[in-house]
Amino acid sequence: MSIEKILAISGKPGLYELKLQTRTGFVAESLTDGKKITVGLRSNVSLLSEISVYSYDGEVRLAEVFRAIAEKEDNGPALSHKEDNAALTTYFREVLPEFDEDRVYASDIKKILNWYNMLQPKGLVTKDKPAAAPAPVATEEAPAAEEVKAEE
Repeated sequence: MSIEKILAISGKPGLYELKLQTRTGFVAESLTDGKKITVGLRSNVSLLSEISVYSYDGEVRLAEVFRAIAEKEDNGPALSHKEDNAALTTYFREVLPEFDEDRVYASDIKKILNWYNMLQPKGLVTKDKPAAAPAPVATEEAPAAEEVKAEE
């Protein structure tokens, strides 16, 4: 699952992929129509990889919620975000049984399902666990200047 560079921009519909960072902001490409836009540093922007959902046990990363939806739907589309609030809550309870109903609102569930249904056809969310990042390779460092003087 690669939602590392996917953005939600306040005041702009849909999701965007971060393309280029500039001195005054960044360039993002819409996932829906492919148009590129420039976004200033003053805009309210959220990286999907940094968003979490409240649960009774703490917080669950959005990527984990997307994976749970993908498992439930066998990598297919989720319930439409246009369903009534009771249906959305019931569906979300099946996906994430421990979500905190007092702090996760119907509008949050609608947004999550809408985002999932935008990302799923593009192959950005799957039920597969992400591959573990390779371990950093240890390199031998040169001795510090003070150590060299002490040896002389």
